[in-house]
Amino acid sequence: MKNTKTLFKSVKLLILDVDGVLTKGEIIYDSQDRELKIFNVKDGLGVFLLSKLGIKTIFLSARKSPMLMRRAKDMKVVEVIGGILPKESVLGKIKKKYKVKESEICFVGDDWIDLGLIEKVGASVAVPDAPLAVRKAAKYVTKRKGGEGAVREVVDLIFESQNLEKKIYKIIKNLH
Repeated sequence: MKNTKTLFKSVKLLILDVDGVLTKGEIIYDSQDRELKIFNVKDGLGVFLLSKLGIKTIFLSARKSPMLMRRAKDMKVVEVIGGILPKESVLGKIKKKYKVKESEICFVGDDWIDLGLIEKVGASVAVPDAPLAVRKAAKYVTKRKGGEGAVREVVDLIFESQNLEKKIYKIIKNLH
């Protein structure tokens, strides 16, 4: 694995898988057949702070989920792309729209369907319970599991690698 400081230093865009990365990978259906998901608050604050620093985040999921739009709004995510397979098929459009190179993209995934994108981006990340092939292909494997702070771990590495801690403190002081 690359040195983490080097790996995350040039990240300008964060792309996140949803189920298994932002959540523990569980889906709950209630008695009215509504789908429920549990999100980690610390992941949310990390992505929100990234947005305040000008680093955009995209949710990219193989599934479409209405509550994902709500969570994206709370976290200041710039785009939600759902129902897409293979996931790497949207990479060209994303690069063009956000004016970034593959080397400036960080993608966090957790399963086989994420492998194509993990192999293409500069800062590829897998969660620890991803299949072995996915973990081997990723340049970084989080210590925390999906839905349990894996995203925040990555965000904190971006903050640290790009020396953004002082700017974060100023942002927090001005939130009222």
